[in-house]
Amino acid sequence: MAEKSEAVREDMTKFWKEHAKDASLDEMMLMSGASAIDKKERPEVLALLPDIGGKKVLELGAGIGRFTGELAQEASHVTAVDFMEQFISKNKEQHGHLGNIDFRQADVTTLELPKNSFDVIFSNWLMMYLADEEILKLADKMSSWLKEDGFLFFRESCYHQSGDKDRTFNPTKYRSPAFYNALFQSAGSEEGGKNFGFEMIFSRSIQTYVELKNNQNQYCWLLHKTQQDTTANHGFETFQKFLDSRQYTRNSILSYEKVFGDGYVSTGGPETTEAFVAMLNLKSGQRVLDVGCGIGGGDFYMAKQYGADVVGMDLSTNMIEIAMERVVHNNGLKVQFEMADVTKRNYPPETFDVVYSRDTILHIKDKPVLFKKFLTWLKPGGKLLISDYCCGEPPHSEAFDKYVAQRGYTLCTPPEYGKLIEAAGFVNVKAEDRSWQFTDMLTKEKKWLHENKETFLKDHSEADYQGLMDGWTNKLVRVDSGNQKWGLIYAEKAAQ
Repeated sequence: MAEKSEAVREDMTKFWKEHAKDASLDEMMLMSGASAIDKKERPEVLALLPDIGGKKVLELGAGIGRFTGELAQEASHVTAVDFMEQFISKNKEQHGHLGNIDFRQADVTTLELPKNSFDVIFSNWLMMYLADEEILKLADKMSSWLKEDGFLFFRESCYHQSGDKDRTFNPTKYRSPAFYNALFQSAGSEEGGKNFGFEMIFSRSIQTYVELKNNQNQYCWLLHKTQQDTTANHGFETFQKFLDSRQYTRNSILSYEKVFGDGYVSTGGPETTEAFVAMLNLKSGQRVLDVGCGIGGGDFYMAKQYGADVVGMDLSTNMIEIAMERVVHNNGLKVQFEMADVTKRNYPPETFDVVYSRDTILHIKDKPVLFKKFLTWLKPGGKLLISDYCCGEPPHSEAFDKYVAQRGYTLCTPPEYGKLIEAAGFVNVKAEDRSWQFTDMLTKEKKWLHENKETFLKDHSEADYQGLMDGWTNKLVRVDSGNQKWGLIYAEKAAQ
């Protein structure tokens, strides 16, 4: 491993000496005409950062200061670090007058900084120049350098599983988003007998590159340093890990899709999607937020059928990775995917015309806070449409209570759902018990699975088949007993 790191360091030094002679923007971004990209991309990146007002910021790979000056205008102090002396000197020349920047020429792989000394760490195009083991060590260091409740924002060039895995040039190494997701799920630090790690706020493509270069593979992440508490997440460090390891493994997602239909992992697949989306009266160019988008079937449908501009969000790493693989087959549609925690994600007020969610909010405990977020994010006159697992009036059976606990669900009755949404400030709220439709869909899906067992087993195991058959049977029993319900909720934000 050490030999590999030394080779990467030697290659990187040679490479950047050749590309730092003039310390120009084109050299640093490794492209001609870089200013055209920078003009649009830089404000996009800065808008994705957490609040840095009055905070201490560490900027790794600061270069000639494309972001340094703007960070320093908001933050109380910025420590700007770069490997190349030419770059950091140019940075200091341009921004030294601000007076609150510490410029350091240093190699991040050997950089040592005090623990708990920064509120935010910002890194842009850095890890692609490091060996795998160097990134692993750096991730743990960054956790220790951050204060508790601090934030890490980083951006990298990536590839996807459906892309070319051998895309490398000189010391630059493109890795999959899955590599970074897994790495930062395992990164952390021990402080005062407590374990700290990173929770995902979001991961998404840089839209400037999508729009100007049709490139989905420029990725950024925002992570939150928190104390790890396995008791709160069913034995896992984060709720995301729980989802990806239990209910939404890649195999289980693809087996659900086999039954629900291409691109779908929620009840009724395209049938219920078409019927429910029709209720929204979507217009071309309207912006839709799909909370719990799964693998994107509904998002591609809304963009293709109605010309909507859709942001699909899901906390499951596996869901979003599959959704991104499907983007290449839906080229030209205005669909953007984010791996994000909706309870922590923030958008500017009045960003969306519609908030749409299918069988997802059952995972979220604090629904009142979430519904108030939805109201804020919607434009005046905007619409909310949710289908979700619900419960019947108590008492519930012991088997049902065990099922809900094992899945980590937080359920309420359809009328309670409607009242929570009204209390958040929505108007024209309609909360329907659609359990009859749920039963109809489950019956059709179970019948399809039974009649197409041989087709299913071409891609999945007998255990996968039996697990789904048992799951559908148990759902039908729970609905028939009145313990489980399926709600459809429509609401609007008052027009101003």
